[in-house]
Amino acid sequence: MKHTYHIHGMTCNGCRNHVESTLSKVKSVTNVSVDLEKAEATIEMESHISIETFQEALKNDGGKYTIHNQDEHRHTKVEKEEPSKGKGTGTFYCPMHCEGDKTYEKPGDCPVCGMNLVEEQNLSTTSKTQYTCPMHPEIVKDKPGSCPICGMELVPIQPDLSAEEKTYNRLLKKFWIALAFTLPIFLIAMSEMIPNNPLYALMEQKWWNWVQFTISIPVVFYATWMFFERAYRSIATWNLNMFTLIGIGAGVSWLFSVFGMLFPDFFPAQFKTESGAVHVYFEAATVILTLVLMGQVLEARAHSKTNSAVKELLKLAPNNATRVVNGQEEQVSIEQIEKGDILRVKPGDKIPVDGILIEGYTTVDESMISGEPIPINKAENDVVSSGTINGNQSFLMKAEKVGSDTLLSQIIHMVNDASRSRAPIQKLADTVSGYFVPIVVIIAVITFGVWAIWGPEPAYVYALVNAIAVLIIACPCALGLATPMSVMVGVGKGARNGVLIKNAEALEKMDKVDTLIVDKTGTITEGKPTVEKIGSFVDRFRESELIQLIASLNSSSEHPLAEATVKYGKEQNVQIDKVDDFSAVTGKGVEGIVNGKKLALGNDKMMEYAKATISSTIKDEAQSFQKQGKTVSYLSIEGEVVGYVVIGDRIKETSAKAIKELKNKGIDVVMLTGDNHNTAQAVASALNLTHFKAGMLPENKQEEVKKLQEQGHVVAMAGDGINDAPALAKSDVGIAMGTGTDVAIESAMITLVKGDLHGIVKARNLSDAVMKNIKQNLFFALIYNTLGIPVAAGVLFPFFGILLSPMIAALAMSFSSVSVIVNALRLRNKKI
Repeated sequence: MKHTYHIHGMTCNGCRNHVESTLSKVKSVTNVSVDLEKAEATIEMESHISIETFQEALKNDGGKYTIHNQDEHRHTKVEKEEPSKGKGTGTFYCPMHCEGDKTYEKPGDCPVCGMNLVEEQNLSTTSKTQYTCPMHPEIVKDKPGSCPICGMELVPIQPDLSAEEKTYNRLLKKFWIALAFTLPIFLIAMSEMIPNNPLYALMEQKWWNWVQFTISIPVVFYATWMFFERAYRSIATWNLNMFTLIGIGAGVSWLFSVFGMLFPDFFPAQFKTESGAVHVYFEAATVILTLVLMGQVLEARAHSKTNSAVKELLKLAPNNATRVVNGQEEQVSIEQIEKGDILRVKPGDKIPVDGILIEGYTTVDESMISGEPIPINKAENDVVSSGTINGNQSFLMKAEKVGSDTLLSQIIHMVNDASRSRAPIQKLADTVSGYFVPIVVIIAVITFGVWAIWGPEPAYVYALVNAIAVLIIACPCALGLATPMSVMVGVGKGARNGVLIKNAEALEKMDKVDTLIVDKTGTITEGKPTVEKIGSFVDRFRESELIQLIASLNSSSEHPLAEATVKYGKEQNVQIDKVDDFSAVTGKGVEGIVNGKKLALGNDKMMEYAKATISSTIKDEAQSFQKQGKTVSYLSIEGEVVGYVVIGDRIKETSAKAIKELKNKGIDVVMLTGDNHNTAQAVASALNLTHFKAGMLPENKQEEVKKLQEQGHVVAMAGDGINDAPALAKSDVGIAMGTGTDVAIESAMITLVKGDLHGIVKARNLSDAVMKNIKQNLFFALIYNTLGIPVAAGVLFPFFGILLSPMIAALAMSFSSVSVIVNALRLRNKKI
């Protein structure tokens, strides 16, 4: 039976995993699934368990979480709880993740840092192809064909530009406008360096100041006005950021110039030229703003490449499919496909949804989701995934997962979520950024004072120019982008290589892992067990009778070993009888009543549980197979061991190489398996594994993880089954095989699409590369500001006579953010 309860007190995935683990330990619970967003736990149990039992379990585990019936919560809890901030249902987010994974409904600026919001790339934001008539645009169809009015062939409608492209185009348009007006201002200002300035022969300097003022208005009040809006908003909300400094620096330059032009008599002589006009800085203000705008344009273009992995995945999603209904083929859009539909996939076509191949055979290129370049052979009953590319054979498939349930949709969703998550190392950048802007403003004020008091004449001019340079060169933006950009590119790189990262924390922790625990079945081995022998210990039972009993008993089980025996029974054409009082004993085996006889099937512990004695003769015969790495399950009838089934599961070809590579990286690999010691030892010997433990129940695996963690180890756990879920949740980094169960994948922080140990090597290499890249970005951002601000303040002037122009400072500031993004983009070419 299954019940759903409300869970109160969860705030993160760690809480969710903890609650799931605690509730899973309650006796008679067979499965637990906790939904963080809905704050619900769905619990499957063998027989009814009172809610008080669950409440007691959570209370004994620290009391942080509480569990309630849904109706009770609906009437008593909803009114008392504070409304959840949530992360929004929109598709726009801040690239610096200022508010975590919060999203917005519309494009715009981040309310915290002022950066342009970025559109999340997913299947829902990708427009489906529609068709129209070139002569009758009012005709719009979801599939190609002819116009019902004129008969002309319909043509695809060009999709609208993405929000990202619209932002880039808007910024680029404003940049060209700003450049067109800034260039003449700059030339007028620089003409002062020409002896006997020819411009002054046309007009006096004060009139040229008015020309500069007039030309600067479109730059300040149109092309770059958004910077001042962001600066004002940052001060009003006290979310001080890069635009605070730009607004103050450029704004002071422009306002000072206007004031000096209108009221020249207010200023002392050192602010004036020989003609009596006040020095104006219209060229400094406009050049600074134009260069910052150029930086925003370059950043928008570079940023569009950081989520290129998701864009490439989106291109894999086909728009149409061929559906077969009553033997007739019809073209339908992907949204019209329903579970159970029969689809024909032609040579070279993209597979539209996840499903089962039911007729024909082919090869499929799965490199886009697994990272493996070699096409995979597919025959009847094999699984095919959406977005993969069919070879040169046509086949029929049955749709099993459609829409957001397909593997491709789940990969895109996971990549987007991980890209917006925050790595623990980002706390350093957040802490520094919190104090950054106020400190820079203070340094600018001190710079002005020092130059005004001790600087050479004209001291106030030097003071003003250097203070502005300090404000302009400082760039908290580069510091804020250092981590998110590397994470976004790294997560995308992983997705293209079949390594799906649930959050940025997993990337950081994977870099520190020194111990890897691996399950055997489905992790080290292929997870495709086959029956190799049925043996009888009692003369009165023939092999065919044992096959029938074993297959019948296992017909109610979902364990891979059980499925192997049922499949073998059907191949032998045995009759599958009804099972009564069936029960699965986790980590041991199964029991039930078939044809009125009490049966038990499983390992040594299952026989103890069923009170069936295994003689030394029986053990010796079984051990001969176990020493070959085979799994032996005993069958007992009414407490008597009467036979056995030998099941083989080949070791994956990549396992030995992967384990060797992991050891070379300093990672200790430990195998934990529920199988017997002899089988485990045979597998360990084949892989040169020195550490392994056999006969491990789910709780034993979890305890082993805890024990290693208490010894100071950073532990990763790799598994694929329900019995691995508690250990996956407990480990520092849970790694699920993509071929495994949904609960194992949900409990893990990293999922390997292909499901072999070589993926763990890729995950470790990716983690190393991303963390190295993040540290490089943080170093560049910190050292840039550490050196740039003192130089702008003029500390080199007394020794070398070097001063930094505010315009050069603006150019350097703009390129600092771009350099961080470009460095992050190098991860795309990193081989993992």
